[in-house]
Amino acid sequence: MDEKSEILVLNAEDEGTFQKLYSEGLKYSKQCSEESMPVPKFYTKLPNHENMISLKLREEARTAFLQKKSKELLDNNELQNLWTLLDKNHSPPAGSEQMINYIDFLKVGNIAGPKYKAFFTPDVFARLLQNDIHGRISTMAVFNYIMRKVWLQQTRIGLSLYDATGQGLLTEMDLENYITELIPTLPQLEGLEKSFHSFYVCTAVRKFLFFLDPLKLGKVRIQDILASGFLDELLELRDEELPKDAQDSNWFSAPSALRVYGQYLNLDTNRNGMLCQEELRRFGTGTLTRVFIQRVFEECMTYEKEMDYKTYLDFVLAMDNKKEPQALQYFFRLLDVNHRNHLNTFDLHFYFKGVQELMQQHKQEVVAFDDVNDEIFDMVRPADPSKITLQDLINCGYGETVINILIDLDGFWTYENREAVVVTDKNNQDKQDT
Repeated sequence: MDEKSEILVLNAEDEGTFQKLYSEGLKYSKQCSEESMPVPKFYTKLPNHENMISLKLREEARTAFLQKKSKELLDNNELQNLWTLLDKNHSPPAGSEQMINYIDFLKVGNIAGPKYKAFFTPDVFARLLQNDIHGRISTMAVFNYIMRKVWLQQTRIGLSLYDATGQGLLTEMDLENYITELIPTLPQLEGLEKSFHSFYVCTAVRKFLFFLDPLKLGKVRIQDILASGFLDELLELRDEELPKDAQDSNWFSAPSALRVYGQYLNLDTNRNGMLCQEELRRFGTGTLTRVFIQRVFEECMTYEKEMDYKTYLDFVLAMDNKKEPQALQYFFRLLDVNHRNHLNTFDLHFYFKGVQELMQQHKQEVVAFDDVNDEIFDMVRPADPSKITLQDLINCGYGETVINILIDLDGFWTYENREAVVVTDKNNQDKQDT
């Protein structure tokens, strides 16, 4: 048989093999299709409020699950036992700080038992590894890491108990319930009168919503709450000896809440429990522009053209945190008069006219807008040279300065005289040093 004939025979055999395998595959596929089960259900709609039995069953099941998870966490005695084991099994050579190598690290995990297993893995050791020449990690770092993980898990479970739907979200009401029940456990809040508790809860909850609910959906992810660090600030109030300066800088402290509420009452000159535009213009040093205050009342929720305490809290949080993206988003919405998602020279001029009006009222030399406009665009350096977006304002790092220039006469002069301020601060520092 010549070479050509052999190739023809091989091709015929390959074709026959292919047809055979293809037929068997079709037969098997058809058989599987007939015998296969439907796709399992992987999503169940939340029961509606009328179906009380389903709602109660879901609630009880979630509570049982969270209680089970809570029992799996290390308690205080188990954490104390862990510290003892770490102390006894640290690795040589001795130094100013106790260290442990990987072998002893695994040994402690085995001695401690299965409940500790998740904390004694190669991944955890690698996370805590620093620049030790012997390849060891600090026993204190190990213990603090485990303490932090346990605290986060405990807190997540605690917050989840207030999550009525079980979707990992807390509504404003859920957060209010959580903080209301937390107040008696915080020694720093013992001096608050019961009549003020509702205002305190409102003040505390507003910070979570302002920073963690940028889309204004009225709910916050539990995961975002844990990552934000706000709970750390709130739970600092468990410290009975918390320094005064730490209390003053903590939004959740009693002095801070009383100060914010007191400012609101002082602004409310007609004592009707709400603020009108004229009353809000007295905020701070009283140098916010008329145009800006008007825009606040146009864009923010008001009741019969007056501002309630919740809306005021958003205003205060924005004014106190102008560097933060959430505050810049708040101000950008006010500055964007025509809702085009960008600011152009017209928008900047519209606002700066308010600053110029205040200059005239205070008999100050009126600064020309063109110079200010050029400086703002030079600071922001927007992607499109003709307009400024919110992202441009966030990325440039000068968002706070731009906002101050456009809405506050004092803010503008602080920027305008910045070089003199720097020299004064330097001279004062030199005097202190000598």
